[in-house]
Amino acid sequence: MKKLIIIIIIVLEISSGFAQKKEFFTTNDYIRALKSTTDIMINDVTSPVAASRYYAYICLAANQMAALFNRQQPDFINIAHGLNTIIADDSMVKKSDPGLAVTLSLYKSGIKLLPSGYLLKPHIDSLLLIAKSKKMADEKIKASAALADNVIMQITRYASADGFTRLSGIRRYTPLTGDEFWQPTAPGFMAAIEPYWQTLRTFIIDSCSQFACGPPDPYSTDTASAFYKGLYEVYTIGKNLSKEQADIAMFWDCNPFALQQVGHLEFGVKKISPGGHWMGIAGIACKKKKLDIFKTTYIHAIVAVSLADAFISCWYGKYKYNRVRPVTAINRLIDHHWSPLLQTPPFPEYTSGHSVISATASIVLTHVLGDGFSFTDDTEVEFGLPKRNFDSFINASKEAGISRLYGGIHYRDAIDIGLKEGEQIGKFIVARCINMQAKQ
Repeated sequence: MKKLIIIIIIVLEISSGFAQKKEFFTTNDYIRALKSTTDIMINDVTSPVAASRYYAYICLAANQMAALFNRQQPDFINIAHGLNTIIADDSMVKKSDPGLAVTLSLYKSGIKLLPSGYLLKPHIDSLLLIAKSKKMADEKIKASAALADNVIMQITRYASADGFTRLSGIRRYTPLTGDEFWQPTAPGFMAAIEPYWQTLRTFIIDSCSQFACGPPDPYSTDTASAFYKGLYEVYTIGKNLSKEQADIAMFWDCNPFALQQVGHLEFGVKKISPGGHWMGIAGIACKKKKLDIFKTTYIHAIVAVSLADAFISCWYGKYKYNRVRPVTAINRLIDHHWSPLLQTPPFPEYTSGHSVISATASIVLTHVLGDGFSFTDDTEVEFGLPKRNFDSFINASKEAGISRLYGGIHYRDAIDIGLKEGEQIGKFIVARCINMQAKQ
């Protein structure tokens, strides 16, 4: 009997040792790596649309890497437009560590894609030192790094064909003439951000116009018109904001670069992008659910490509309708001195980008993690804002949408219609991915 007990103990110890060796790096390491790429985007003042593109390719790289190790891993081969089989030597995969290879994929793709990606190199050095400190074999470390390089090369080649590099060569955008159209706004009177973004290749949706919304309420100076009523609502809410409404507006501001003035001094404040906020929520949810690195990688990938498609769809409508921002119309028609709580972003108003991308992300996260998933969102704590609690992803997206009315930068119809647009995009992506991945 004693011999049997001893044998069982030895077997358990050996099994425990194998389990530990299999998980040198975990979900926490993945989320930490993705946060590092987010910090680089903040440093670079990456626009919301560009950030969504970077997240999509970075997370795709990590997920396709994970799929090399895990046959059950859902991937996006032949689902994401133009993404063909990732080629990798089986012997190299066997020599590599899954967690290290996946995490390296995030860092290395960030180096390749982000303007200041070179700042991620110290993180890679630190990661490799941690691998050595955990007694990972040098051969395994080298194989993991080489495998990551191979996958990144294929993903960056895929990214280079999406039309992004052509944007800088397109003619400079000139705002349209007319009171109904968008014009640059104070304080920076910045040029329009990415007016041709809708020309990029989509990931999952069929085209930028697939979920195109109808036109907004037509511009009118008639006080009985739908447009004027919507305009006046923005004005009156802005004049009578409650503390809770102001807190909600500030929490979801997510302006990558806001100009602030103190006396005669003007300076810029860098923050996370709207897509970055939802990627942060995805990480919070994965940690709460205690998911392994494979499931975490997939969730981030599907959220990231969904955000990218949502931005492409939204930007199609923004520059198609070119609707005037509330501050411009209010200053002209109602109150010359009124200003919104939030700084108005430099692109047309309709539909609300926050509404579209938040609804899309919430639909996807609800699909993969369930309805009624409660969480504490601490994404904005580093920017001096308190945590907020939500009882579902859907309710968080609704708050993100209405925050733009409280902030004074969107009309209600742009929010309501934007939420519907995002919901349709999210449902389509979920259905397309489920159907295609089931056939793999």
